[in-house]
Amino acid sequence: MPLSLTIRRLLTNQPIDLPVFHPIAVHILHLLQTPDFTMTQVTDLANEDQSLAGQILKMANSPLYIGRVRTETIKEAVVRLGGQEIANLAMAASQASLHTSENRTINSFMQSLWLHSHACALGSRWLARRAGYPQHGEQAYMAGLLHDIGKLYLLKALERLNQMGVAHAALEEDLLLEIFAELHVEQGCRLMEHWNMPKVYYNVVANHHDDNFDTQDVVLTVVRLVNTACRMKGIGLLHDPEIDLAEQTEAALLQLSDEEMDDLLDVLDDSQELVL
Repeated sequence: MPLSLTIRRLLTNQPIDLPVFHPIAVHILHLLQTPDFTMTQVTDLANEDQSLAGQILKMANSPLYIGRVRTETIKEAVVRLGGQEIANLAMAASQASLHTSENRTINSFMQSLWLHSHACALGSRWLARRAGYPQHGEQAYMAGLLHDIGKLYLLKALERLNQMGVAHAALEEDLLLEIFAELHVEQGCRLMEHWNMPKVYYNVVANHHDDNFDTQDVVLTVVRLVNTACRMKGIGLLHDPEIDLAEQTEAALLQLSDEEMDDLLDVLDDSQELVL
């Protein structure tokens, strides 16, 4: 039996309670889906976990995020940035802290995965704005951050199974990549359904590798191209320098010039300067 099938069978017996999303970050995201939320509610939620609040402020004051006017409190950040931006920062801050493990192999994969997800988030927000869709910029950021959440879930699940004395062979690098290729979309969708995440993000998790994707979905199109650009540059677990971004369907759909694609690559390079 292929190892991926064995892992799938083991995962079906595992509860979806692994630390992949911070509950407060998810709560803020769900709050924003309600028509009558207030900024006070967003502020109160963000302040419930002081460690998370501190990380939000750290990111809010980073040159790679906002950074021009220093923010001293969560209330100031919410007023200045708005609810969606705070949700993005909360999710990013919590994701950065979750991409760690005491297992050397898993930790190495998690660190590469975080650099990739972080780059996709910043690159997707930038690209949505540059391509003429500023109204989708913040959604593109969150979608870029979460598109590979299935890989983080698999790493957390394999870490737990390994601690239980199961699936030791799966921690070899080549086998991990094989498991990701087979299962990360499926497990990512399972996770997004369990947490009742908004459809715009579920669609990106489900379709960021699908050849027959919805070309009218701007957020999905943006994340797919940025994901490909990261692979071309080797930001993350995979590297394929032979990729030609100009030949990608997504580049044509977004009507990008060569100069804009070069600028995107610069944004991705800059994203690697912030490691939380």
